[in-house]
Amino acid sequence: MNKNLLNIETISEYNDMLGVGTLHPLVSVVDLSKAKPMRHMRHTFSFYTVYLKEVKCGDLIYGRQYYDYQEGTVVCLAPGQVIGIEDNGETFQPKGWALCFHPDLIRGTFLGGHIKEYTYFSYEVNEALHLSLEERGIFVDCLNKISHELEHAIDRLSKRLIATNIELLLDYCLRFYERQFITRENANTDILTRFEALLDNYFESNRAKAEGLPTVKWCASELCLSSNYFGDLIKKETGKTAQEHIQLKLIGLAKEMVLNPERSISEIAYELGFQYPQHFTRLFKKVTGMPPNDYRQQGLTA
Repeated sequence: MNKNLLNIETISEYNDMLGVGTLHPLVSVVDLSKAKPMRHMRHTFSFYTVYLKEVKCGDLIYGRQYYDYQEGTVVCLAPGQVIGIEDNGETFQPKGWALCFHPDLIRGTFLGGHIKEYTYFSYEVNEALHLSLEERGIFVDCLNKISHELEHAIDRLSKRLIATNIELLLDYCLRFYERQFITRENANTDILTRFEALLDNYFESNRAKAEGLPTVKWCASELCLSSNYFGDLIKKETGKTAQEHIQLKLIGLAKEMVLNPERSISEIAYELGFQYPQHFTRLFKKVTGMPPNDYRQQGLTA
C-alpha cells in the first residue's frame, strides 16, 4: 500500500493514470466511468480540477437541516490542494466527470485575469456544491461543449473558445453556490449566531489584549469552515464582509470604553488587541467619522 503524497504535474500524466487519451496537453474532460479501476491515494495537482461526483448524497445534514441532492456533487480544486484518502489496498471504479485545465491554458485570457474571483476553488471538500437534476444537466452540457472543442481541429480560436466555455461552467457554479447559500439559510443563520458568540467570548475573555485582533482566518477555523467559504457566506447573508463584521464589533465595544474619561485612548487600543494606538484611532475614525478623543468629548458634553 502506498501512503506517499503523489503530485501530478501534467494533464497527460493524469490521463495516463486514468487510462484515457490526451486530446490537448493543457485541458481534459474525462468521463470517469470510462476510466480504469483505481486505487485510493492522496494526491495534489499542478492544475485546476473540477469534479462532478456521481454519488447519491441522500439526506445531507448541514447545520440542523436536511437536503436531498442525489444527482451529483461538485468539488473544485486549485493547484497544490490535497485530495483523496490513503491507499487501503482496494480498487474502485470512479464515476462522474473531471475537468482539468492548466494555468498556462488561461494565461492571457479574460478568465486568467479573473480566476481568483472563483473563491470556491479554496473551499473544503465538506463545503462542496450539491446539484439538482436541472443543474447537473447544465453542468454536463458545458462539459460537452468543452469536449467538442477538444475534438475539433486546433485553429486560432480554439484557446479562446475552450477558455470561454470553462468560464461559462465556472460562472454556473457561482450561480449554483448562491442557490445553495439560500437553501441553507437556516444553517447559515446558525453560523452567523456562532460567529457573534465567538467574537463576544474573544473580547470578554481578554484574549484580544494577549493575542491581538481576531482574524477572519481564525474565526473560520473555529467554526470549522474554510476562510473563503466563510467569507462568501457572511457576505451573501449580510452584505458585509467578515472583516467588516469584526471591525463593527470592535468599534461597538470601543465606543463604550472611550466614554470612560479615566481610560487613555492608548490603553483602550492595547486592550482591544491593537499593536499600535494610531491604528485603532484610524479605524475608529473610519467607522464613526471622528477620532476617539472627539467622540469622547461629544459624549461627555451631550
